[in-house]
Amino acid sequence: MSTDTPPPGPFHSAGGDAHRPGSGTSVFAGHSTHDGEGTTGVPLRRLLLALGDPVVDVAAAPGGLDVQVDNVVILDPEDRAEVREGDLVLLIGARGAAARRLVRTLAEQGATAVAVKAGGHAQEDVMPPGGSRTGRPRPGGTDESRALRNEAREAGIALLAVRAEVRWDQLQAVCQSIVDDARLTAVEDPGESGGDLFSMAQTIAHLTGGLVSIEDAASRVLAYSSGAEVDELRRLSVLGRRGPESYLALLREWGVFAKLRAGEEVVRIEEHPDLGIRRRLAVGIHAGRQPLGAIWVQEGAVPLAENAEEALLGAARTTALQMIRQRSQASAGLRLREDLLSSLLEGRIDAGALADTVEVHADRGALVVAFSLLEAPDGTGEERAERPDRPARELRRRQLIDLVSVHTAAYRRSALVTELGGRVYVLLPDLERGREGWRGMEQSVLALTRKTVAAARTALGARVQAAVGSLMEQLADVPDSRAEADRVLDAMGRDLERNLDWEVATISDVRSRVLISETLARLREDPSLRDPRVSRLIEHDRAGGADLVHSLLAYLEAFGDARSAAERLHIHPNTLRYRVRRAASVSGIDLGDPGERLFTQLQLLMEQQST
Repeated sequence: MSTDTPPPGPFHSAGGDAHRPGSGTSVFAGHSTHDGEGTTGVPLRRLLLALGDPVVDVAAAPGGLDVQVDNVVILDPEDRAEVREGDLVLLIGARGAAARRLVRTLAEQGATAVAVKAGGHAQEDVMPPGGSRTGRPRPGGTDESRALRNEAREAGIALLAVRAEVRWDQLQAVCQSIVDDARLTAVEDPGESGGDLFSMAQTIAHLTGGLVSIEDAASRVLAYSSGAEVDELRRLSVLGRRGPESYLALLREWGVFAKLRAGEEVVRIEEHPDLGIRRRLAVGIHAGRQPLGAIWVQEGAVPLAENAEEALLGAARTTALQMIRQRSQASAGLRLREDLLSSLLEGRIDAGALADTVEVHADRGALVVAFSLLEAPDGTGEERAERPDRPARELRRRQLIDLVSVHTAAYRRSALVTELGGRVYVLLPDLERGREGWRGMEQSVLALTRKTVAAARTALGARVQAAVGSLMEQLADVPDSRAEADRVLDAMGRDLERNLDWEVATISDVRSRVLISETLARLREDPSLRDPRVSRLIEHDRAGGADLVHSLLAYLEAFGDARSAAERLHIHPNTLRYRVRRAASVSGIDLGDPGERLFTQLQLLMEQQST
């Protein structure tokens, strides 16, 4: 039985400048079958699936994603545009009107799709991770990107936006190999790849000098390294893809599994020649307190490396992330659907591209619900101090995605779920007006969202906040619904302590909080917008340990009602009045001026959120 490591996945993007063909020469690959009778290429959908990670975005797909790609071509704008029917054209360096003319020409010549670098056309002004930018994303990016997408739609040709870090020559080689393989094989799902854990096993073997196997919590072998000098336990485990029960019973008896489940301790198993067991090291793989499996290192003909235990501990922490991703990895088709949904929410593709893949209607109402997982499930200081490790956070996030998916699918079969920047987004499409207009639908979605948040608290022990974006009358406008939901979550996140009562909200529920929060964010970003007198008061408090800032803010929030503010602070009204007069004296602020009172309150609120 061969134990060679399987090859890595089909595509790994790499940085570097785009490859340009020689002057005056187009680079064509594999045109030999274009005119052959009965030849087949690959549907654009399948090509995107096979690429795996989203190295390209679908910017326009007027003919859908099942159009046929027979060949892949790199074209320089200086070359004469001569392509054939079914070509995917990788267009280097074209900009503005020249790019639009080329797209039209390529469509007229029968090309199936054209790809451009995202930085130039189709991926401007993308929402950053976590949706933390204030304001709304501009759907569709720049005027140039929108013009190019409109040109592609009118010409009837698919437009792909290639990520900036991807090399043209690598993309051409990979895409062409996918097309060629489709002619020779009948692989149904080329997007799946199981090579990551095998590659990790081989890496651990190099670091430890042993023979490595990675197993799940049920002792099933997920991956293993190559090498000779295997003992009987390893041989039977690899052949049977699981440790033989007689050996597993011995390991249980020796307390090995109990130690592996208990924590990150590297466990040593001494040699037992009579049982066919050589010396071993093992370490448990965990996501927080949940055991995921173990890594086993068998000593071969030479002793294990001096730092084998340290390497094994680091490998366990890294492998935990891979196992979580592999465990939750959807089929290639689902990944493509999630990628398209993410692109639609960020305003980078047309609604028609999603509608072609998923049974949704672009002309019906839709809205977005956003969920944010808080690290402290119950908000206690102890929980905050014990911040979960990265595998535990990722596992919790995957559990939230699953929980949200189950609840929203029960509500509406066409619901779509994806993750962006650590937040979970649900698109609820195909919404129709009822007798009460949209109000009844919005109330129904709010009830669903509250139920989902409550289920996360009960089933996962997780605290989740959620925001429901406004209902849009057509699918193309859902980036606005997503941006609105992000604004609500951003405001709740910036002022967590003051918003503990809000688990689910809409913009109408917390509009003033959202606007104040975004105003304070602008103040925080621009120091020139701060009043130096307020800054002087803040520094005075810090230097002398006084409580003038807190007292003045409470006074301003109570509209100058000293008795009400003092009651809130649990002090005598005269004490509060003294502190307010002292704050005015120290800072020089005129509290009789409405404008100064307003700006002082804003700057003090900003200071309170920052501490």
